[in-house]
Amino acid sequence: MLTFTIKRLFSALLTLLLISIFTFSLAHLAGDPAIAIAGREASAEDIARIRAHYGFDRPLVQQYLAWCGQALVGDFGRSYHYQQAVSEMLATRLPITLILGISALGFALAISLPLGIVAAIRPNSLIDRISLGLAVVGQAMPTFWFALVMIVVFGLTLRWLPISGNASWQNFVMPTIALGYFATPALMRLTRAGMIDALESDFVRTARAKGLSQTSILFKHALRNVMIPVVSVSAVQCGAMLSGSIVVEQIFALQGIGWLGYDATVRSDLPVVQAITLVIAAFYVLLTLLADLLNAVLDPRIRIG
Repeated sequence: MLTFTIKRLFSALLTLLLISIFTFSLAHLAGDPAIAIAGREASAEDIARIRAHYGFDRPLVQQYLAWCGQALVGDFGRSYHYQQAVSEMLATRLPITLILGISALGFALAISLPLGIVAAIRPNSLIDRISLGLAVVGQAMPTFWFALVMIVVFGLTLRWLPISGNASWQNFVMPTIALGYFATPALMRLTRAGMIDALESDFVRTARAKGLSQTSILFKHALRNVMIPVVSVSAVQCGAMLSGSIVVEQIFALQGIGWLGYDATVRSDLPVVQAITLVIAAFYVLLTLLADLLNAVLDPRIRIG
């Protein structure tokens, strides 16, 4: 297990290194950042002063090494627009997005796992058709439309929940459902298909022949094998929720890093865009690493591969 962990950790660090190079290069290939800060109508002298002030006149390799060294200690520079430390801005808004993403994933798992298991136990039954129907609707329905419908119904008509802000846990109920429901279909279909295959496998028939209870067969034997792909997909879905929460944050005015990323992109605020891209990528890599380690615990054969 130690060798497997070291290999996965090395792979994760190498991925982060490549992502940092790509992020830094892409931001500079998009155009001259000095012109973006000064504006299109700025004089050549103003642009030259800005270029010298921010160090854009240095070779790109030196700029990257300086930026990467600062990023390693949590220093992402200062926002061009807000004139505030980017790390402080992330510290304020990142918890909002993390709460939203983790809550949405928890909601998706709480819905998809039970429905997928029950649908697999009773294939072609009413509950199976309902589960597949919910999966089809969730996959086809745009997240922004579902969010607006909930605002109209639960926020404006029934007045059960607040429609904007992040003052209390109630503000996260509708955003969590809107973001989590989009991930539910994939997890539910994966659970259902995996459980059907597991229940028809030889080791389950052997367990039944030994006289094990249905509960023990489902949760101790079949579900253990189903959880391996579910864990992997959940890690990807959680990363997608963190990076793709911009629409939900805009609709419900949560002002997490999704909202901040959109605002920074519109204003060409290069340090903020770079920091958000790197942080989201780091979460993706971390979630994938944790999923690989958890799957290695669930199935020791993975460590050999």
